[in-house]
Amino acid sequence: MTADHVTRRERLAAEAAEERLTAVVVAPSPDLVYLTGYGPMPLERLTALVIPPDGDAVLVVPELERQLALDSPAGQTLDGHQVVGWRNGEDPYAILASILPREGRVAIGDRMWASHVLALQRTAPAISFEPASEIIGRLRAVKDPDELGALRRAARGADETFRQICSLRFLGRREEEVAEDIARLLVEHGHARADFTIVASGPNSASPHHEPSGRTILPRDVVVLDFGGELAGYFSDTTRTVVVGEAPAGFEEVYRLVQEAQDAAVKAVRPGVAAQEVDRAARRIIDGAGYGERFFHRTGHGIGLEVHEPPYIIEGSETVLTPGMTFSVEPGVYVAGRFGVRIEDIVAVTADGVERLNRSTRELQIVD
Repeated sequence: MTADHVTRRERLAAEAAEERLTAVVVAPSPDLVYLTGYGPMPLERLTALVIPPDGDAVLVVPELERQLALDSPAGQTLDGHQVVGWRNGEDPYAILASILPREGRVAIGDRMWASHVLALQRTAPAISFEPASEIIGRLRAVKDPDELGALRRAARGADETFRQICSLRFLGRREEEVAEDIARLLVEHGHARADFTIVASGPNSASPHHEPSGRTILPRDVVVLDFGGELAGYFSDTTRTVVVGEAPAGFEEVYRLVQEAQDAAVKAVRPGVAAQEVDRAARRIIDGAGYGERFFHRTGHGIGLEVHEPPYIIEGSETVLTPGMTFSVEPGVYVAGRFGVRIEDIVAVTADGVERLNRSTRELQIVD
């Protein structure tokens, strides 16, 4: 996948000018990867990208990592003088402050360590610092065609993983064993790695972020499977709920309810709609059936270089949906001590509606 990092930085510089910021500073993070293609580990040694509203971006790095930066995609779009190395014994915060304006408002990326931010504040006391998440989040939320292609491939790999896991045995196995199978299948279907594999059986299925345990899966258990991983830098994330043999009393009614709510929420996705309207569409169905208090998480989250990123599909979010935005739609109902149900697809906003990136069946699957 290729990415026009220069255009992304130019768009961020324009956003900074619009917001009357004097600079944006980004530390090692998915934001830095998005803007430069360079993804070093966050360490105690300062690495920071400075993007002014006008003028050249500058990447400050430890001297021992300067060649790595130059050899990365960042080096293809940043001239040598734009990659500034600092050596042991030098003050990297003074170097960074010398690149920044003497005063004004500077937006800082969310992933910069507090130790770095505090040191920079001491070095540049006339600068007012604020989060950069809002302006960078707006940019990252709208995916370009290459990003959408990567997300589609990741979704296809997750779909095939679900299809194959349903053909394997659940009964009598531990949750953690099924989770290991899911992780293996994700890699077999193109993922570089599994990022998370929730396998929540029986009463554990009523805990949305349950960690796979040594619990043995029993007859009539409901099992929530929520999993995803990284493929070409972009993530998959899907949830399906299955049952081992005969369903427990009341389960099928709740499953149909969640299925209806998920369909309604997906149908609400279109350009120009506020993100909260998608959340409301799912909640109206579940509230109307008397299960509102058992749906206690947001309906969705953005996805891309991170599993969770803007936009967030939640009451109070007036973010206007725009073609290219990608996010999950995942309503759920959780009956404590008995079972839970969640159905999740990643969707993309299109010019005239919505595309489901996940295509695996949402019909109830009975597993052995």
